[in-house]
Amino acid sequence: MTAWLKGLSWTLGVACVGIGLLHLAAGTHCLPDMGVATATADSQARFLGAIFAGYGAAWIWAVRQNPIPAWAIRWLAGIFLLGALGRFVSLALDGVPHWFILVLTAFEVVLPPVFFWLAAADERRASRDGQYAGAV
Repeated sequence: MTAWLKGLSWTLGVACVGIGLLHLAAGTHCLPDMGVATATADSQARFLGAIFAGYGAAWIWAVRQNPIPAWAIRWLAGIFLLGALGRFVSLALDGVPHWFILVLTAFEVVLPPVFFWLAAADERRASRDGQYAGAV
């Protein structure tokens, strides 16, 4: 389980850093179906890109700990799931987005429960092996 947790956490962390930096650099120009965006929308996209890069860095930090702190994985996965909730609110209020956003939404719904499960399994293993120091 630890290998899966590490692999998925690294992948998500690196992807979030990359996507965040892309959004920071390109603003709304890298977002599908944006059309002509206002300066406010572009500013918001770049700001959130920086935040998303930091979120990815938090995943990378967590996976580099030994043992991997289950509490951090749970928090990060919960934030990811909260992002999916935001997408569902947008879907209800504004309609169906670009197809690629729907693909992202599927990942944002499916991955958090996987992370919750892997974190719990790794926490049990670390506790059994005498590595787990408890929640912070």
